[in-house]
Amino acid sequence: MKKMPRLSFWQIWNLSFGFLGVQFGFALQNANASRILTSLGADPHNLSFFWLVAPVMGLAVQPIVGAASDKTWTKIGRRTPYILFGAIISMVAMFFMPNAPLVFKAGTIAALAFGVIMLALMDGSFNVTFQPFRALVADMTPEEQRNVGYSVQSFLINFGAVIGSALPFILTAIGVSNVGEAGEVAPSVIWSFYIGGALLLISVLVTVLKTKEYPPEEYEAYKNITEADKQKKESFWQLLKTTPKVMRQLSIVQLFSWFPFFLLWVYSTTAISQHYFGVPMDYNASENTDSVLRNAFDEAGNWVGMCFAMYSLIAAIYSIALPKLIALTSRKTIYSFSLLVGGLSFISLFFFTNQYHILISMVGIGMAWAAILSMPYAMLSDVLPPKRIGIYMGLFNLTVVVPQILSGLIGGPILRSIFQNQGIYILVLAGVIMILGALSVMFIKQSNEDVH
Repeated sequence: MKKMPRLSFWQIWNLSFGFLGVQFGFALQNANASRILTSLGADPHNLSFFWLVAPVMGLAVQPIVGAASDKTWTKIGRRTPYILFGAIISMVAMFFMPNAPLVFKAGTIAALAFGVIMLALMDGSFNVTFQPFRALVADMTPEEQRNVGYSVQSFLINFGAVIGSALPFILTAIGVSNVGEAGEVAPSVIWSFYIGGALLLISVLVTVLKTKEYPPEEYEAYKNITEADKQKKESFWQLLKTTPKVMRQLSIVQLFSWFPFFLLWVYSTTAISQHYFGVPMDYNASENTDSVLRNAFDEAGNWVGMCFAMYSLIAAIYSIALPKLIALTSRKTIYSFSLLVGGLSFISLFFFTNQYHILISMVGIGMAWAAILSMPYAMLSDVLPPKRIGIYMGLFNLTVVVPQILSGLIGGPILRSIFQNQGIYILVLAGVIMILGALSVMFIKQSNEDVH
């Protein structure tokens, strides 16, 4: 097998730079989708059902894109055509989602439905871009640089998320209005989506223009892909049956990792506005809503963005430290520790009464997020067959979207029936589930877990 050349730091940086913009978009979606949908008239109890469109789009898109990109060879590369196409569609959807009242009358079911459709299109196109990016890092980096590659990736993801999450707060601080008319989205959020869409496309273009993927013959030599390998055909169900053991074990950890974060994204605006800002659970943005409550809700929405920026900032810093920490112990130890700290931090949100104290909790949540974004993929890329790495990465995305779908289906009923509409208890539940994730890491059996 021909030895794959090592990449310089800046080659790895350019390889992953598009993640900056993609996660900028994801961060805006995660921090503001519930706020936008509530402003458009959604019932807070039903937010998780609206949010289901995001993981369902991931479920539909990623395996297909993964399989297709494995077989694609063009003049501009193997993965890059999908990355570029997804970025263009994402930018268009980011423009339209907060502007639903411009297309349909504000406060109507049609405006809300259009917003949900744009959320689906936006998330689907994010996934078209995101999955090939994961595979691209595995394609281009030799095994000994995988930890560094995925750590740089995680850093850029989280740095993009810091800016994206905080942008409405920043724009408000410089004078952009943070309060929308009844049934409309605040201008600070609308302009954040404009900026986010532009940055997404620009950052993806950096990767597309600066990264030269290996041509088929060279790639096959590096990955030891034979003619027999290329002739071998496997169905979706055969691939599922032959998934590496590590991938199946990681799926349990993924369940206990992504379920809590989906609860955070869906219910943080509701929980924080209720627990810290005194906004009632049945808040809606109709013309009859008191302006003081509307201001409090929008202020809470901005503060949620700052909290998300905080956990993303910590995740970016922690991502840099992860390779060194792994070298001192093992991937499993650091992975489990990070999830444990994250779970305890979720639970701590219940005990705080001051909005600024939430930032303390975000430190631990950021550590968990950094581990979730990098550790599973670093562990998985060591055991996946190179010829099938795209489709296996797509299949592995099932372990990301299925927990979110499950969370979306049962989150609302749990909030209403068990927690009696106290949103903060949803975040406590998220913490308990993440601690189970920390425990499940220790059951992963990876023969090369001490390879750093």
